[in-house]
Amino acid sequence: MAQAKKALSKTSGKNNSRPASRAAVKTYQNYINGEWVASQSGEMFENINPADTRDIVGRFPLSTSDDVNAAVNAAQGAFDRWRNTPAPKRAEILFHLGEILIRDKERYTADMTREMGKVLKEAGGDIQEAIDCTYYTAGEGRRLHGFTTPAEMRDKFAMCVRQPVGLCGLITPWNFPMAIPSWKLIPALICGNTVVIKPAEDTPLSTYNLVKACEEAGIPPGVVNLVTGYGESVGAAMTNHNALRLISFTGSTATGRVVASACAERNAICSLEMGGKNAIIVMDDADVDLAVEGAVWGAFGTSGQRCTASSRLIVHKKVYKQFVTKLVENTKSLRVGNGADPKTDVGPVINNDAVEKIMGYIRIGRNDDGAKLACGGKRLTRGDYANGYFIEPTVFTDAAPDMRIAQEEIFGPVTTVIPANSLEEAVEIANGVRYGLSAAIYTRDVNRAFRAMNEMYTGIFYVNASTIGAEVHLPFGGTKATGNGHREAGTQVLDIFSEWKSIYVDFSGKLQRAQIDNVESSHSA
Repeated sequence: MAQAKKALSKTSGKNNSRPASRAAVKTYQNYINGEWVASQSGEMFENINPADTRDIVGRFPLSTSDDVNAAVNAAQGAFDRWRNTPAPKRAEILFHLGEILIRDKERYTADMTREMGKVLKEAGGDIQEAIDCTYYTAGEGRRLHGFTTPAEMRDKFAMCVRQPVGLCGLITPWNFPMAIPSWKLIPALICGNTVVIKPAEDTPLSTYNLVKACEEAGIPPGVVNLVTGYGESVGAAMTNHNALRLISFTGSTATGRVVASACAERNAICSLEMGGKNAIIVMDDADVDLAVEGAVWGAFGTSGQRCTASSRLIVHKKVYKQFVTKLVENTKSLRVGNGADPKTDVGPVINNDAVEKIMGYIRIGRNDDGAKLACGGKRLTRGDYANGYFIEPTVFTDAAPDMRIAQEEIFGPVTTVIPANSLEEAVEIANGVRYGLSAAIYTRDVNRAFRAMNEMYTGIFYVNASTIGAEVHLPFGGTKATGNGHREAGTQVLDIFSEWKSIYVDFSGKLQRAQIDNVESSHSA
């Protein structure tokens, strides 16, 4: 994993190549066992604004395995107390957390835009999703349903209940730096687990804000622990730590494989949410203007840095020319700039590594694949763009389904238009990638909509809407290389952070041997 932030020496306390005025940048700490503490390494790294790399958002601990060990020990020490706190009482604390998030939403939004780059409206939506998740999941504190069922024998009672998994390691990405941590943290807590959370090194402030709110809400010391740093040090220490029974990871497919392998070695539970190569199908009977609007939002929202981004647009040949003309026109009208400016439609991408990857795919599309570059394709480097990571929203047209730009996740403001002759061909193209996260169809024919709904092998599907925009009360996740079968959000997330216990109560006063006695009894009858 690339080190996108600049590490600082513990002896100097700053990067001497930077102007002296930057020495006043705020310094943050880890949160371990209810205390804000420096890393045992004594070193820091810089959190940098991707819209203006001269702006240092803050300095965060460059943690090591020693810090992870301390956080895990704190989680271990707090586990029995937290799991024995009645779930409705745990829920009351989480409802209070939701109130704090509402109160400070505006500040959290500005912080997120500054450290991640997404426009203010999208950053506000990210915070709102954390609020929604907190309230929705806290409601499960008075449910956490198990079930009863008839037993095979007389005078015997059978039931199932949930119990916490134990200590959970949460490794979260930079593109939704409060929403996705909340998807993992809140369900883990309501189920009675204690956690160690490692935010992405590009966006630690938003997760810091979430954990700070947890502290204010009254979550006991040791229940939630925050350790910042790089994946190859902190992330690796977590995935290999024997005391962490579960690792929940959202990020790249390549890193997800490493996490899964490490968990398999020690027989730990592993929940993965990884890549996507999502398709919007536009049929010849579609409302083309609506489809274009959805495609632009799905492709370029969050600068295309969503696992659900609409990176493939599969369009029926009868409306292909009309769709492409309007798509290019709408894409060219998007305003690229600093997300803090309310007039901005598309902010920067996250860091220079992302720029190089995205521009590499644009070169592949133009040169190797031979698709038509209809608009965009350039990095913006002049004027207000000089100190940021800005790329023009880019549309490729006349693409073939097997081109690399139509097969591989680009994770940037790039989308590819592919022609199709029929619904059947469109579905075949849409399914013809290694991922299976999200897909959509635009059509006014209910029969076509239901056929596509049935035939698309994805975890999420939309009709007459874009591929982005999941809601917290439905399960989120995908098929194939997108994940490993688990789902976040909804009540289904409880199956990640709890384990089932089957309980049998025999009040017959004698030994009953279940299937053995059942067989003997039936034979004698």
